[in-house]
Amino acid sequence: MAEESTVTRHELEQAISGFMLELGIPAHLRGYQYLRSAIEMCAEDMELVGSVTKLLYPDLAKMHKTTDQKIERAIRNAIEVSWERGNGNLFEELFGYNNSEEYSRPTNSEYIAAVADHIRLEYELIWQ
Repeated sequence: MAEESTVTRHELEQAISGFMLELGIPAHLRGYQYLRSAIEMCAEDMELVGSVTKLLYPDLAKMHKTTDQKIERAIRNAIEVSWERGNGNLFEELFGYNNSEEYSRPTNSEYIAAVADHIRLEYELIWQ
């Protein structure tokens, strides 16, 4: 059994940011910030992934002082950019398929769930 680790919120943010950059999401996009917050929230509570439009987007909108619709669109744009520019091998590992022309990009909730789950598993999260 793997040894459990303790991860601070700052370390979690760094891990998510680093992984998002590996996925090809440029940090200058507004959706980058929203997506990082969404992934962090879902890594803490995976049940949010099942209620993206009813719980996650409204919470993100309050946190970032914007609307649910702007959150959804900015995240979708960040994922589209990632899918076009990102590492196909990493996508294959995460989603079971890559960004070749025969596959369409994952949905916002699929993308958030896969990245949040990867972070949870990699860091065996225990909150401080």
